Amino acid sequence: VDGNPQATVTTFARIESGKPGAICFFANPKYEHYVYECKADIIIVNKTFIPQKSVKATLVRVDDAYSAVASLLDYVTAKKRSYKRYRGLRSRIRWSARLGKKVYVGDFAYIGKRVRIGDCTKIYENVYVGDDVKIGKFCTIYPGARIYPGMVIGNNVIIHSNAVIGADGFGFAPLEDGTWKKIQHTGNVIIEDDVEIGANTTVDKSQMGSTIVKKGTRIDKLCRIADNVEIGPNTVMAAMSGIAGSSKVGEHCIIGGQVGIAGHLTVADNTSFAAQTGLLSNVRKSGEAYMGTPAIPYMQYMR
Repeated sequence: VDGNPQATVTTFARIESGKPGAICFFANPKYEHYVYECKADIIIVNKTFIPQKSVKATLVRVDDAYSAVASLLDYVTAKKRSYKRYRGLRSRIRWSARLGKKVYVGDFAYIGKRVRIGDCTKIYENVYVGDDVKIGKFCTIYPGARIYPGMVIGNNVIIHSNAVIGADGFGFAPLEDGTWKKIQHTGNVIIEDDVEIGANTTVDKSQMGSTIVKKGTRIDKLCRIADNVEIGPNTVMAAMSGIAGSSKVGEHCIIGGQVGIAGHLTVADNTSFAAQTGLLSNVRKSGEAYMGTPAIPYMQYMR
């Protein structure tokens, strides 16, 4: 701690709008000038930060300011969070459904037959949970989300408003008369533990087998995951991106906004895609970064 070790705060603020009684954080060098102007009482900074001017606020030095403030926000949110059993009077829960302890079900939510929901999960208003769905513990399903029958949701999963889990994939067979015959999808979606699905995102069920979103993955709003796709652990996917059917994305990948990944491809672990990249072929080497359409290595694109 550099400054007053007795400093106290009651709220969070961005460093550009810090005020007395607030705590901020500084991690991006572009914002350094705000450190000297900020009126907040405490600023979390990296241990490597060396001020070029005097700083009025108390500096708390940590290994990584960004992850430290994320942990602090988690702590404060957890202190405010409460788990209580609640059943909205206008909700519909089928008699064969089994709900764990302290499960919240909001008004106009529908819980289908033989559904299994773990302890301390919150099903908010206007959520549809189809027959035979399994949802783990400490999940949050926000208003308007739709989970089709037979889907499997792990523990600590967050599904935001109007996301659709388990709709049919876009599969049609051309016929001789020029029409298209729908291919029935008989599989499901498996979302593993600690996954977050953004608002208005869709994850399609597979024709056979499962579409799988593995542990720790973060998917932004307005994304599309097609049928039979497999996304590896701890991958992040920004808004308006899409992965076509039967592609497999490795672990710890970073997919920027509006990225498109064609069908039946394999992407190696630790691959990064800049915004609006269009991938048309396999990525076999781990740790590469790509940009452009068709995708080429990032530095080659810049040249």
